[in-house]
Amino acid sequence: MDYKSSLIQDGNPLENLEKQLICPICLEMFTKPVVILPCQHNLCRKCANDIFQAANPYWSSRGGSMSMSGGRFRCPTCRHEVIMDRHGVYGLQRNLLVENIIDIYKQECSSRPLQKGSHPMCKEHEDEKINIYCLTCEMPTCSMCKVFGAHQACEVAPLQSVFQGQKTELSNCISMLVAGNDRVQTIITQLEDSSRVTKENSHQVKEELSQKFDVLYAILDEKKSELLQRITQEQEEKLSFIEALIQQYREQLDKSTKLVETAIQSLDEPGGAIFLLSAKKLIKSIVEASKGCQLGKTEQGFENMDYFTLDLEHIADTLRTIDFGTDEEEEEFTEDDQEEEESTEGKEEGHQ
Repeated sequence: MDYKSSLIQDGNPLENLEKQLICPICLEMFTKPVVILPCQHNLCRKCANDIFQAANPYWSSRGGSMSMSGGRFRCPTCRHEVIMDRHGVYGLQRNLLVENIIDIYKQECSSRPLQKGSHPMCKEHEDEKINIYCLTCEMPTCSMCKVFGAHQACEVAPLQSVFQGQKTELSNCISMLVAGNDRVQTIITQLEDSSRVTKENSHQVKEELSQKFDVLYAILDEKKSELLQRITQEQEEKLSFIEALIQQYREQLDKSTKLVETAIQSLDEPGGAIFLLSAKKLIKSIVEASKGCQLGKTEQGFENMDYFTLDLEHIADTLRTIDFGTDEEEEEFTEDDQEEEESTEGKEEGHQ
């Protein structure tokens, strides 16, 4: 608390000093003992105890059994969280400097005459100080207004008693509000923790879901490679067979072509004896070559590969039904499947 700079900036040092010595809870000058918080702000120990009890309603009081755990509350000035040990506010250090300043201030004020204008005056009776409170109109006034003025029929009370009562009420309201703020801050902290845990849990289940789908992708890729390999193997076997047939037919065609050429040359032979010497053998070769045309052939539909067709519609339908479910739903689903299988087996046995 920088008293020196505050006093220099104000033309009335005592008035400014009084402002520095006001408790933010009861709005009155600090009542000894004065405690200093870790954030360096000061409170009346009674006021500090009030807000501490409001923020920690289950903490044992000093008059009862000592609590084994502390509590916490927030500084009403800066909202810094003050953590108490098992001694509560009685474990806070007293600010003896502030208490000494309060004593000096009170001594200074008691030794100085009351300055003119320091006490509010009645507007109707300018020479009369406001010294009573009208309970009916709920406003401060002077004694002359009660005797001769507008408040003759009203109920009045001493100004000091009403003053103390309303200050006490306001102090209680402040304590309630401070405690309420602490509860709201606790809820905010809990919600922030809930938000963080929700993000962490969401990240975890996303990772697990991705891993499960990666396993499915791997299974599908493996099965795809296996089936493609089978198709490729069948293709190679059929192509090898066809290529072998083509080679056989080409060899047969070459032989036939040579026989045709030889037969044509034989027909051009003018001598009958020479022709007859080779004609019989040539005719036999042509007959055997004609029989060779009965080589292997491909069956009808040999080129067809339709037997490798897959019906994946039921699997696609199953994949489309993938969804999040509870363990209870999975158990019910399993029981229904078992009942359906047992029913199917019973029908089959009946038909047999």
